[in-house]
Amino acid sequence: MSENLRLNPQGDKPVIDPSSYVDPTAVIIGPVTIGKNCYIGPHTVIRADEVDEKTGKVAPVIIGDNVNLQDGVIIHALAGTSVEVGSNTSLAHGCVVHGPCKIEAGCFIGFRAVVFKTVIGSGSMVKHGAIVEGVNIPSGKLVPTGEIITSEDHLVKLKEVGQAEKEFMQEVVHVNMELAHGYKK
Repeated sequence: MSENLRLNPQGDKPVIDPSSYVDPTAVIIGPVTIGKNCYIGPHTVIRADEVDEKTGKVAPVIIGDNVNLQDGVIIHALAGTSVEVGSNTSLAHGCVVHGPCKIEAGCFIGFRAVVFKTVIGSGSMVKHGAIVEGVNIPSGKLVPTGEIITSEDHLVKLKEVGQAEKEFMQEVVHVNMELAHGYKK
């Protein structure tokens, strides 16, 4: 196991599909599963290490296929909770995703956004600097730049993701899959 892929204190280790690229400066700890064709950028940290006192186990972090975690992304979870990131999703530079959290397929989480104790429905976009905590975002919704969404009442502010945003999200996935393939050569 390389130095940046580490066992947690319980001895759980990451499992990474060989088609995925993990930058040497990224740190991945514990029961983290990374799917096919993923790009894990510089200084990304994925840490599955908090023990659930009831079960004595650490909940996993599961990353789907064709996911990109850009520079400085942080993923962690409270004891007994997990993080799931669906396929074809982009987590942009410096965002924080903290469990319990589920980000469904085809989403985009912007620069320095924070997502905590929530589900982000498929095809949704959380723009740069937004904060989503304790609220489930329906599929196909757009959380504007800098918006703070912390209650169901805030959901009325959200518009549908438009065609331009959908194309942008697909392009980001495509570009980062190409980076993964290029770095793997």
